[in-house]
Amino acid sequence: MWQTSGGWGRIDRDNAVDAMLRYADAGLTTFDMADIYGPAEDLYGIFINRVRRERPPEYLEKVRGLTKWVPPPVKMTSGYVRENIDVSRKRMDVPSLDMLQFHWWDYSNPGYLDALKNLTDLKEEGKIKTVALTNFDTERLQIILENGIPVVSNQFDENFKCRYGTVMGGLLSEKFLDTNLTIPFAGPPLNTPSLQKYKRMVDAWGGWSLFQTLLKTLKTVASKHGVTIPTVAVKYILDQTAVAGSMVGVRLGLSEHIQDTNAIFSLVLDEEDVNSIQVAQRGKDLLRVIGDCGDEYRRA
Repeated sequence: MWQTSGGWGRIDRDNAVDAMLRYADAGLTTFDMADIYGPAEDLYGIFINRVRRERPPEYLEKVRGLTKWVPPPVKMTSGYVRENIDVSRKRMDVPSLDMLQFHWWDYSNPGYLDALKNLTDLKEEGKIKTVALTNFDTERLQIILENGIPVVSNQFDENFKCRYGTVMGGLLSEKFLDTNLTIPFAGPPLNTPSLQKYKRMVDAWGGWSLFQTLLKTLKTVASKHGVTIPTVAVKYILDQTAVAGSMVGVRLGLSEHIQDTNAIFSLVLDEEDVNSIQVAQRGKDLLRVIGDCGDEYRRA
Protein backbone atom coordinates (compact mmCIF):
# COMPACT_ATOMS: atom_id res chain seq x y z
CA MET A 1 0.00 0.00 0.00
CA TRP A 2 3.00 2.31 -0.57
CA GLN A 3 0.97 3.59 -3.51
CA THR A 4 -1.52 5.29 -1.16
CA SER A 5 1.14 7.70 0.08
CA GLY A 6 0.92 10.13 -2.85
CA GLY A 7 2.55 10.29 -6.27
CA TRP A 8 0.52 7.50 -7.90
CA GLY A 9 -2.74 9.39 -8.37
CA ARG A 10 -5.42 10.66 -6.02
CA ILE A 11 -6.79 7.95 -3.75
CA ASP A 12 -10.50 8.20 -2.93
CA ARG A 13 -11.16 6.70 0.51
CA ASP A 14 -14.40 4.88 -0.29
CA ASN A 15 -13.16 3.58 -3.64
CA ALA A 16 -9.93 2.40 -2.03
CA VAL A 17 -11.75 0.43 0.68
CA ASP A 18 -14.11 -1.06 -1.92
CA ALA A 19 -11.03 -2.18 -3.86
CA MET A 20 -9.52 -3.77 -0.74
CA LEU A 21 -12.71 -5.77 -0.28
CA ARG A 22 -12.55 -6.97 -3.89
CA TYR A 23 -8.97 -8.15 -3.38
CA ALA A 24 -9.91 -9.92 -0.16
CA ASP A 25 -12.98 -11.50 -1.75
CA ALA A 26 -10.65 -12.90 -4.43
CA GLY A 27 -8.46 -14.52 -1.76
CA LEU A 28 -5.79 -11.79 -1.62
CA THR A 29 -6.24 -11.08 2.07
CA THR A 30 -2.88 -9.72 3.29
CA PHE A 31 -2.19 -5.99 3.09
CA ASP A 32 1.23 -4.41 3.69
CA MET A 33 1.51 -0.79 4.81
CA ALA A 34 3.49 1.61 7.01
CA ASP A 35 2.95 4.45 9.43
CA ILE A 36 4.52 6.76 6.81
CA TYR A 37 2.40 5.58 3.85
CA GLY A 38 -0.08 8.44 4.04
CA PRO A 39 -3.56 7.14 4.95
CA ALA A 40 -2.70 3.44 4.54
CA GLU A 41 -3.24 2.42 8.17
CA ASP A 42 -6.47 4.43 8.36
CA LEU A 43 -7.76 2.79 5.19
CA TYR A 44 -7.04 -0.60 6.70
CA GLY A 45 -8.97 0.37 9.82
CA ILE A 46 -12.04 1.28 7.74
CA PHE A 47 -11.63 -1.88 5.68
CA ILE A 48 -11.33 -4.23 8.66
CA ASN A 49 -14.47 -2.75 10.21
CA ARG A 50 -16.38 -3.36 6.99
CA VAL A 51 -15.12 -6.94 7.05
CA ARG A 52 -16.39 -7.31 10.63
CA ARG A 53 -19.81 -5.98 9.65
CA GLU A 54 -20.26 -7.41 6.17
CA ARG A 55 -18.39 -10.72 6.07
CA PRO A 56 -18.62 -13.96 8.15
CA PRO A 57 -16.25 -14.56 11.12
CA GLU A 58 -14.20 -17.16 9.23
CA TYR A 59 -13.46 -14.55 6.55
CA LEU A 60 -12.05 -12.16 9.16
CA GLU A 61 -9.67 -14.85 10.40
CA LYS A 62 -7.94 -14.92 7.00
CA VAL A 63 -7.28 -11.16 6.78
CA ARG A 64 -3.85 -9.88 7.77
CA GLY A 65 -2.54 -6.34 8.13
CA LEU A 66 1.25 -5.98 8.12
CA THR A 67 2.56 -2.54 8.97
CA LYS A 68 5.94 -0.86 9.40
CA TRP A 69 7.30 1.57 11.93
CA VAL A 70 9.80 4.08 10.53
CA PRO A 71 10.87 6.28 13.47
CA PRO A 72 13.49 9.03 13.56
CA PRO A 73 16.78 7.88 15.14
CA VAL A 74 15.97 9.21 18.62
CA LYS A 75 16.26 7.50 22.02
CA MET A 76 14.14 4.35 21.87
CA THR A 77 12.64 4.26 25.35
CA SER A 78 9.93 1.79 26.28
CA GLY A 79 7.38 4.57 26.54
CA TYR A 80 8.26 6.06 23.17
CA VAL A 81 8.05 2.71 21.40
CA ARG A 82 4.78 1.81 23.11
CA GLU A 83 3.22 5.17 22.25
CA ASN A 84 4.02 4.83 18.57
CA ILE A 85 2.79 1.23 18.33
CA ASP A 86 -0.44 2.28 20.03
CA VAL A 87 -0.94 4.89 17.30
CA SER A 88 -0.76 2.21 14.60
CA ARG A 89 -3.07 -0.08 16.57
CA LYS A 90 -5.60 2.74 16.88
CA ARG A 91 -5.37 3.74 13.21
CA MET A 92 -5.75 0.12 12.05
CA ASP A 93 -8.40 -0.51 14.72
CA VAL A 94 -6.90 -3.79 15.90
CA PRO A 95 -6.00 -4.98 19.42
CA SER A 96 -2.80 -6.58 18.13
CA LEU A 97 -0.71 -5.85 15.02
CA ASP A 98 -0.37 -8.99 12.88
CA MET A 99 3.19 -7.95 12.00
CA LEU A 100 5.32 -4.94 12.87
CA GLN A 101 8.21 -4.45 10.43
CA PHE A 102 10.88 -2.15 11.83
CA HIS A 103 13.02 0.27 9.79
CA TRP A 104 16.04 2.23 11.03
CA TRP A 105 17.65 5.09 9.12
CA ASP A 106 21.06 5.53 10.79
CA TYR A 107 23.25 2.56 11.68
CA SER A 108 25.75 4.83 13.47
CA ASN A 109 23.06 5.07 16.16
CA PRO A 110 22.70 1.61 17.78
CA GLY A 111 19.28 2.53 19.18
CA TYR A 112 17.68 0.06 16.79
CA LEU A 113 18.54 -2.71 19.27
CA ASP A 114 16.72 -0.90 22.08
CA ALA A 115 13.72 -0.40 19.79
CA LEU A 116 13.61 -4.06 18.81
CA LYS A 117 13.93 -5.22 22.42
CA ASN A 118 11.00 -2.96 23.36
CA LEU A 119 9.01 -4.26 20.39
CA THR A 120 9.72 -7.79 21.59
CA ASP A 121 8.32 -6.84 25.00
CA LEU A 122 5.15 -5.57 23.30
CA LYS A 123 4.95 -8.88 21.45
CA GLU A 124 5.04 -10.67 24.80
CA GLU A 125 2.20 -8.39 25.97
CA GLY A 126 0.13 -9.34 22.92
CA LYS A 127 0.15 -5.93 21.23
CA ILE A 128 2.22 -7.31 18.33
CA LYS A 129 1.93 -10.85 16.98
CA THR A 130 5.20 -10.97 15.04
CA VAL A 131 8.23 -8.68 14.91
CA ALA A 132 10.04 -8.27 11.59
CA LEU A 133 12.46 -5.95 9.78
CA THR A 134 12.47 -3.91 6.61
CA ASN A 135 15.55 -2.82 4.65
CA PHE A 136 18.15 -4.07 7.14
CA ASP A 137 21.52 -5.16 5.75
CA THR A 138 23.32 -8.43 6.43
CA GLU A 139 25.69 -7.05 9.07
CA ARG A 140 22.94 -5.51 11.19
CA LEU A 141 20.66 -8.54 10.74
CA GLN A 142 23.44 -10.72 12.16
CA ILE A 143 23.81 -8.40 15.17
CA ILE A 144 20.05 -8.46 15.79
CA LEU A 145 19.92 -12.25 15.69
CA GLU A 146 22.97 -12.53 17.97
CA ASN A 147 21.06 -10.39 20.48
CA GLY A 148 18.32 -12.99 20.58
CA ILE A 149 15.64 -10.83 18.98
CA PRO A 150 13.07 -13.15 17.32
CA VAL A 151 12.52 -11.43 13.97
CA VAL A 152 10.64 -13.50 11.40
CA SER A 153 11.45 -11.71 8.13
CA ASN A 154 13.29 -8.85 6.42
CA GLN A 155 11.36 -7.02 3.70
CA PHE A 156 13.39 -5.51 0.85
CA ASP A 157 13.54 -5.07 -2.92
CA GLU A 158 14.19 -8.31 -4.80
CA ASN A 159 13.94 -9.42 -8.41
CA PHE A 160 16.12 -11.56 -10.63
CA LYS A 161 19.07 -11.14 -8.25
CA CYS A 162 19.14 -7.50 -9.27
CA ARG A 163 17.17 -6.64 -6.12
CA TYR A 164 14.45 -4.84 -8.01
CA GLY A 165 10.96 -4.59 -6.62
CA THR A 166 9.13 -7.74 -7.66
CA VAL A 167 7.48 -6.14 -10.69
CA MET A 168 9.57 -2.96 -10.56
CA GLY A 169 6.65 -0.60 -10.18
CA GLY A 170 5.28 -1.86 -13.50
CA LEU A 171 8.46 -1.86 -15.59
CA LEU A 172 8.32 -5.65 -15.66
CA SER A 173 5.23 -5.74 -17.86
CA GLU A 174 4.08 -5.88 -21.45
CA LYS A 175 3.60 -2.10 -21.34
CA PHE A 176 7.36 -1.52 -21.49
CA LEU A 177 8.21 -4.34 -23.90
CA ASP A 178 9.70 -3.12 -27.23
CA THR A 179 9.95 0.48 -26.03
CA ASN A 180 12.91 2.84 -26.14
CA LEU A 181 13.07 5.12 -23.13
CA THR A 182 16.42 6.51 -24.22
CA ILE A 183 14.47 8.73 -26.65
CA PRO A 184 12.43 11.45 -24.88
CA PHE A 185 8.64 10.85 -25.05
CA ALA A 186 9.14 7.69 -27.15
CA GLY A 187 7.77 5.31 -24.54
CA PRO A 188 5.25 5.17 -21.72
CA PRO A 189 5.76 7.93 -19.13
CA LEU A 190 7.63 7.19 -15.92
CA ASN A 191 4.97 9.01 -13.96
CA THR A 192 5.14 7.38 -10.53
CA PRO A 193 7.85 7.35 -7.83
CA SER A 194 8.25 3.57 -8.17
CA LEU A 195 8.72 3.67 -11.96
CA GLN A 196 11.33 6.40 -11.59
CA LYS A 197 13.11 4.52 -8.79
CA TYR A 198 13.31 1.23 -10.68
CA LYS A 199 14.34 2.88 -13.94
CA ARG A 200 17.40 4.18 -12.08
CA MET A 201 18.11 0.62 -10.97
CA VAL A 202 17.80 -0.61 -14.56
CA ASP A 203 20.36 1.98 -15.61
CA ALA A 204 22.72 0.85 -12.83
CA TRP A 205 22.19 -2.83 -13.67
CA GLY A 206 22.93 -2.67 -17.39
CA GLY A 207 20.71 -0.21 -19.23
CA TRP A 208 17.49 -0.26 -21.20
CA SER A 209 18.73 -2.44 -24.07
CA LEU A 210 19.74 -5.25 -21.71
CA PHE A 211 16.46 -4.83 -19.86
CA GLN A 212 14.58 -5.34 -23.15
CA THR A 213 16.36 -8.69 -23.53
CA LEU A 214 15.06 -9.68 -20.11
CA LEU A 215 11.52 -8.52 -20.94
CA LYS A 216 11.52 -10.49 -24.21
CA THR A 217 12.62 -13.62 -22.36
CA LEU A 218 9.90 -13.15 -19.75
CA LYS A 219 7.33 -12.60 -22.50
CA THR A 220 8.34 -15.89 -24.14
CA VAL A 221 7.88 -17.71 -20.84
CA ALA A 222 4.60 -15.90 -20.14
CA SER A 223 3.17 -16.74 -23.57
CA LYS A 224 4.13 -20.38 -23.13
CA HIS A 225 2.04 -20.57 -19.93
CA GLY A 226 -0.77 -18.22 -20.99
CA VAL A 227 0.02 -15.61 -18.32
CA THR A 228 1.56 -12.13 -18.19
CA ILE A 229 5.09 -10.90 -17.60
CA PRO A 230 4.36 -9.67 -14.03
CA THR A 231 2.93 -13.09 -13.14
CA VAL A 232 6.14 -14.80 -14.26
CA ALA A 233 8.26 -12.19 -12.46
CA VAL A 234 6.56 -12.70 -9.11
CA LYS A 235 6.48 -16.49 -9.39
CA TYR A 236 10.19 -16.63 -10.17
CA ILE A 237 10.99 -14.68 -7.01
CA LEU A 238 8.59 -16.72 -4.86
CA ASP A 239 10.43 -19.86 -5.97
CA GLN A 240 13.73 -18.60 -4.52
CA THR A 241 14.79 -20.46 -1.38
CA ALA A 242 15.12 -17.42 0.92
CA VAL A 243 11.82 -15.84 -0.15
CA ALA A 244 8.79 -16.39 2.11
CA GLY A 245 6.42 -13.97 0.41
CA SER A 246 6.15 -11.33 -2.28
CA MET A 247 4.25 -8.05 -2.43
CA VAL A 248 2.53 -6.47 -5.41
CA GLY A 249 1.79 -2.75 -5.21
CA VAL A 250 -1.85 -1.73 -5.47
CA ARG A 251 -3.19 1.61 -6.70
CA LEU A 252 -6.45 1.17 -4.83
CA GLY A 253 -9.44 2.40 -6.79
CA LEU A 254 -7.26 3.36 -9.78
CA SER A 255 -6.18 0.00 -11.25
CA GLU A 256 -6.50 -3.68 -10.36
CA HIS A 257 -4.44 -6.79 -11.02
CA ILE A 258 -6.49 -9.46 -9.27
CA GLN A 259 -6.49 -11.94 -12.16
CA ASP A 260 -2.74 -11.65 -12.81
CA THR A 261 -1.97 -11.99 -9.11
CA ASN A 262 -4.12 -15.05 -8.57
CA ALA A 263 -2.56 -16.67 -11.66
CA ILE A 264 0.75 -16.77 -9.74
CA PHE A 265 -0.50 -19.59 -7.51
CA SER A 266 -1.16 -22.02 -10.35
CA LEU A 267 1.91 -21.16 -12.45
CA VAL A 268 4.70 -23.75 -12.45
CA LEU A 269 7.99 -22.67 -14.02
CA ASP A 270 9.95 -25.59 -15.50
CA GLU A 271 13.71 -25.98 -15.76
CA GLU A 272 13.79 -24.47 -19.26
CA ASP A 273 11.93 -21.38 -18.04
CA VAL A 274 14.24 -20.89 -15.07
CA ASN A 275 17.39 -21.38 -17.11
CA SER A 276 16.30 -18.87 -19.77
CA ILE A 277 15.48 -16.27 -17.11
CA GLN A 278 18.82 -16.82 -15.37
CA VAL A 279 20.67 -16.18 -18.62
CA ALA A 280 18.64 -13.06 -19.44
CA GLN A 281 19.03 -11.49 -16.01
CA ARG A 282 22.80 -11.22 -16.16
CA GLY A 283 23.92 -7.66 -15.69
CA LYS A 284 26.05 -5.78 -13.20
CA ASP A 285 26.07 -7.01 -9.60
CA LEU A 286 23.91 -4.42 -7.84
CA LEU A 287 25.27 -5.58 -4.50
CA ARG A 288 28.52 -3.96 -5.62
CA VAL A 289 26.94 -1.00 -7.44
CA ILE A 290 24.21 -0.02 -4.97
CA GLY A 291 25.07 -1.99 -1.84
CA ASP A 292 23.35 -4.36 0.57
CA CYS A 293 19.65 -4.43 1.43
CA GLY A 294 18.35 -0.94 2.13
CA ASP A 295 21.57 0.89 1.22
CA GLU A 296 19.73 2.71 -1.57
CA TYR A 297 17.71 4.51 1.12
CA ARG A 298 20.70 5.42 3.31
CA ARG A 299 23.13 6.83 0.75
CA ALA A 300 23.17 10.58 0.31
